[in-house]
This record gives sequence, structure tokens and C-alpha cells, in this order.
Amino acid sequence: MAFAVKYEMWPSESAPAPEKEALSTGSQFVGVTAVLVACCSSGFAGVYFEKILKESKQSVWVRNIQLGMFGLVFGLFGMLAYDGERVKESGMFQGYNSVTWTVVALQALGGLVIAAVIKYADNILKGFATSLSIILSTLISYFWLQDFDPTGVFFLGAILVIVATFLYGYESKPSPNPSRA
Repeated sequence: MAFAVKYEMWPSESAPAPEKEALSTGSQFVGVTAVLVACCSSGFAGVYFEKILKESKQSVWVRNIQLGMFGLVFGLFGMLAYDGERVKESGMFQGYNSVTWTVVALQALGGLVIAAVIKYADNILKGFATSLSIILSTLISYFWLQDFDPTGVFFLGAILVIVATFLYGYESKPSPNPSRA
């Protein structure tokens, strides 16, 4: 059922354009609250993952396998709960093609890279790397794919991320004549 909903949302020339609904104050509040909860839980998970990786004697590979097993259990439960009948009829990999497998491989590789970054750097650096990759992706989308129209808010956010990244790496040098108290 979730697959069908996602499939129906894919833009096509034959599908009628959805009607725009006015945003109510309640839906905006729910949206902002959901984003704040997602940011806080993501930050907590990142800090906890860094703590586990750095305090453990286990390798990054073993920790990734352990975390992957939790993801596998929850993913299988969700898949069977929402698409159990379709999976029984057509199999778990119904509709997969080379693009799908490429995305899966890139996500898996990205997870390993993130684990290595957190193991040898820190969660803050990972956040900056993620933010800069989003900016790079949107610029590629604008110049190469030509399917993104940047707004003033995008430019403001991009400038803030770039400035914050440079300020994080900036080390002030002590003055040659420090004042003596």
C-alpha cells in the first residue's frame, strides 16, 4: 500500500495536477513540531552513536552490523505490516531496477563513510559535511540537471552553513603582546 502511494505521487503527464490547499495554522504547527522533534532526535542519535563508537573496543564494522540488525528487524516489520500481501504475491524486490540498486548501494556506502567519519572525527564535523553536501547537491541540480530554482532563503541558508563551517575550523592566534594583569 505504501508503495502504491509513493508510485501515485510520482509526477506524470497524464495525472491531473493536485489542487493546492491553504495551510492552516494547525498544520504549520504540526510541521514545525515534527521538524524540531526530528532534529533533536537526530542530534541525540548522532551524539550517542559517536559515544558508542569511541568508547567501544568493537570495530566500526561490527557496530554497523549490530545497528543494521536493528534496522533490518524494524524494516521487515514495517514492510510486512504495510505491504505484506504484495510481498507474498510479487516478492520483496518487486519493481527494483538498476537505478534502485544504485541508490541502495550508495546509501550503504554513505552509511559506512559516516561511521568512519564519526569514529575518527566527531558528530559536529559530520553535520557540517552533510550540510555542505546538501548545498553541493542543490548546486548540481541547478546547473547540471536544471530542475532547481534557488530562492533567497536557500542562499541565506547556504551562506550561513559556509560561514559556520569556516568559523568552526578557525583557530584564533594569540596576540604577540598579551596584556598582563
